Amino acid sequence: MPLTEGEWNLSYAANGVHPGANFTFGTVASGYYLLEPYEITYGDVEDGDTPMPREDGARFGQDYRGQATITFEVGVDTVDQASTRLGRYGANLDAVSVMGQAWDGKAIRQRMAAPAVLRTVQGGRERLFYGRPRKFAPAASKLTRQGYTPVVCTFVCVDGKAYSDVEQMIRVDMTPPPHRGLIGPLAEPLSMVGQGATKVPGEAVIAGKAPSWPVIRFYGPISNPGCEVVGGWKLAFSGLTLAAGQTVTVDPRPWARTVLRNNGASVAGLLTRASPRLQDLLLPVGRHDFLLRGTDRTGLSYMTISWRDAYPYL
Repeated sequence: MPLTEGEWNLSYAANGVHPGANFTFGTVASGYYLLEPYEITYGDVEDGDTPMPREDGARFGQDYRGQATITFEVGVDTVDQASTRLGRYGANLDAVSVMGQAWDGKAIRQRMAAPAVLRTVQGGRERLFYGRPRKFAPAASKLTRQGYTPVVCTFVCVDGKAYSDVEQMIRVDMTPPPHRGLIGPLAEPLSMVGQGATKVPGEAVIAGKAPSWPVIRFYGPISNPGCEVVGGWKLAFSGLTLAAGQTVTVDPRPWARTVLRNNGASVAGLLTRASPRLQDLLLPVGRHDFLLRGTDRTGLSYMTISWRDAYPYL
């Protein structure tokens, strides 16, 4: 169900015997309401400053920022769920256990790099964070027997960004070049190379307030596929052929950083040396045109680019 204003939802998939989660909290209606406003603490900058030799000051180096941490103070309230104190007590223990199970997160803690998703609606904006639930601390309280327990919990993010809950996607097809300047008949295969070999560009508008990570997926049949951002970077493969029905997905997001066929095999080693590193595959805010490169004998190949707009805050 869609979230309402002020609600939060923690979700992740099950893993073997370890259950997944779809836990909603943050409002009185949920039974898990916030006692204080949420607090987002951003990681300190790890600076690369070095002192200047034999003089005042320092030389600035490359700086890095750690993760953001979101802290919640939650009131678990079951006062109205039973007419007796014993009933309220039992209902509250059950409710705290439900939250504890969701916050335990063992289904993702057992999987390298896998993040949970924390969604919210604040000021009418649907946002999400990638990370993992961490601290879970129910307070020892006499009120628990009356059906109320305060809990402090934290969610540690992968980075310091909030992302739009709506994923954007465009499709870019492989088509023959424009007819102007060409002398027929044309011979197959048609190769899309060089600045003049372009199709009508796939246009993407990156909104938000921070650069976004694009997830690029190539669909066969195509040989040596590539993705070009006009005026920006070019990503290409060498020695890679995709048959019809086969795909390769380039996912540069920090919690993925993979280049995988649809059968799960990595082909990161087939990226050309001129291709940017995955950590540099970012799209600045603004309009971008995408071109599909490669050799296609059928004209049926295409690629998709999907992304979520990113924000330094909510």
